[in-house]
Amino acid sequence: MKDILGQAIHDHYHKSANHKLWINNQYGPKEEMPIDVYFRDEDDMPDIEWLAMNECRGSVLDIGAGAGSHALVLQQRGFDCTALDISPLACDVMKLRKVNKVIKGDIFVYNECKYDTLLLLMNGIGLTGTLENLKVFLQHIKLLLNPGGQIVFDSSDITYLYEDGLPEKGYYGELLYQYEYNRQKTDWFRWLYIDEKTLKPIVAEAGFDMEVLLEDEFKQYLVRLTLSR
Repeated sequence: MKDILGQAIHDHYHKSANHKLWINNQYGPKEEMPIDVYFRDEDDMPDIEWLAMNECRGSVLDIGAGAGSHALVLQQRGFDCTALDISPLACDVMKLRKVNKVIKGDIFVYNECKYDTLLLLMNGIGLTGTLENLKVFLQHIKLLLNPGGQIVFDSSDITYLYEDGLPEKGYYGELLYQYEYNRQKTDWFRWLYIDEKTLKPIVAEAGFDMEVLLEDEFKQYLVRLTLSR
């Protein structure tokens, strides 16, 4: 797939273009994704991200790190933080922004080190795409956890998108998206938004205990997973 998000992040950092990043979907009109959201300072981050970073401990793997903003905050707080992203252009930007440890890689095959905290923010768990792929993901990332380690991520319940009722087939949180930037488009890809009620039995079956750390009025929530004893 074309590295369109990485190109947008790269161009924004280098101020080399002024194109808009669009997200096409299959439930409504396309939406603009402000590229500067990937370059926020700590003061501009929402409460759910603040809390997630406050809950980090030990060595941290920031999965789907984008431009590295969360990794930079954690570095400043003294954490041993590694930023992982599949986009080579995003990884180049993170290195230029002085993220200490940057790995270009696919989280579904990455198994080089173990960590105390695996962090996925901005609905990073969405990269699993489907409920079935989430189950595969949860089994794989056990390989990346130190004893007593944790996974911290946010997601949301998106029933509000379905004013005419939920779809009869499939899980309503498995959405199709497409990035569009500078007249270039990615292939369509799946992104997962999972509600708490659906998530709980899946993580339990995978051998994790789940703790909800925060839930807001927009049905966004933050969870911690730890391996069951």
